[in-house]
Amino acid sequence: MNLETERSMHRSELSTTSKRSAELEELLIDAEADDEQVQQAHPVLRRPWLLLLGLILVALNLRPALSSMAPMLSEVSKSLGLSASAAGLLTTLPVLCLGLFAPLAPVLARRFGAERVVLGILLTLACGIILRSSFGEIGLFAGSVLAGASIGVIGVLLPGIVKRDFPKQAGTMTGVYTMALCLGAAMAAGATVPLSEHFDKSWAQGLGFWVIPALAAALFWLPQVGQKHGAHNVAYRVRGLLRDPLAWQVTLYMGLQSSLAYIVFGWLPSILIGRGLTPTQAGLVLSGSVIVQLVSSLAAPWLATRGKDQRLAIVIVMVLTLGGLFGCLYAPIDGLWGWAIVLGLGQGATFSLALTLIVLRSRDSHVAANLSSMAQGFGYTLASMGPFAVGIVHDWTGGWTAVGWIFGVIGLGAIIAGLGAGRALYVQVVSEKI
Repeated sequence: MNLETERSMHRSELSTTSKRSAELEELLIDAEADDEQVQQAHPVLRRPWLLLLGLILVALNLRPALSSMAPMLSEVSKSLGLSASAAGLLTTLPVLCLGLFAPLAPVLARRFGAERVVLGILLTLACGIILRSSFGEIGLFAGSVLAGASIGVIGVLLPGIVKRDFPKQAGTMTGVYTMALCLGAAMAAGATVPLSEHFDKSWAQGLGFWVIPALAAALFWLPQVGQKHGAHNVAYRVRGLLRDPLAWQVTLYMGLQSSLAYIVFGWLPSILIGRGLTPTQAGLVLSGSVIVQLVSSLAAPWLATRGKDQRLAIVIVMVLTLGGLFGCLYAPIDGLWGWAIVLGLGQGATFSLALTLIVLRSRDSHVAANLSSMAQGFGYTLASMGPFAVGIVHDWTGGWTAVGWIFGVIGLGAIIAGLGAGRALYVQVVSEKI
């Protein structure tokens, strides 16, 4: 291949990428995207407002089981006599399950239908919340596993339902979905400690409270189970993804930025309590930082697709994230809220860019669905190591200062992976009907 041919192909790639960037708001990753009839279906909804309400309520429940534990972690550890390593395992297990159980979602959706699976998994999520708050140490760990697995399955299915049932409002619905995720996380982070204090300082009742919105979501989702969307028996197989370096760079970026995010969910309140804040104050700081994520999570993908690639955007948002983390860890406590805002702006953008890269690095939605499964499956499994490492280091050192090294190593790795993933290229795979 001569130089002129390479330049011509590169210009063609950039042109196609630019067009896909302009259409980004119209494309969501579908857990059933391998089904040709799903791609072509445009169902008529009898009560779209009921589906919208159900989607919002379900999305609201995808973070409270994770973020509610963080401000209570010190009290739970003290009550049950957990070491820092055991507490680190407690923050690691739900994230690990996000990765391990995400590939199960398309299998269940094909067998039972996405709506039925969402309803059933909402009930298992409720069971996980009850289990971890009612049966001591064993229930705490078992319930965390069940809750994490439930969130991993639902998190893969919801975007596909949005894409199928709201094809002309995909961009708007993506924003609503993201907002509900952030709102659910922020509510649980800020309200769990006050709730436990209201219930006679019972951490079990504070954590168990979040079974109520899970059951409410299941109740409002129930009407969707009867909806018919036809049989989906035409599928595509995507080959070569695991051998493609670009796919692994996208996966590593997804996993490493997620690792920092779940370190924040799992450990930031404990770090701030160690610096002198009360559990209530620490929970509010985490809640405020998560709310700020809404702004950058909506803005970052749009801004990142205005340039020729996403490398500069990735570096900027990772620098913001690391700056916020180091500020919360080392800077004077008087400026804590400022650093929490910086952290929120950075982390909201890193997550939304990770999802954006999956779309931009794929030639079509079939490839994007498989790349999404790879990035979430391997990525979240990798991400789970971050919270566990923080617990180990804190156990070894008896303090939080050394944790900054973990932030730095993970952040640098995310930047390196992001510089590869942010290039205007496509993953090289073969997509064929089966």
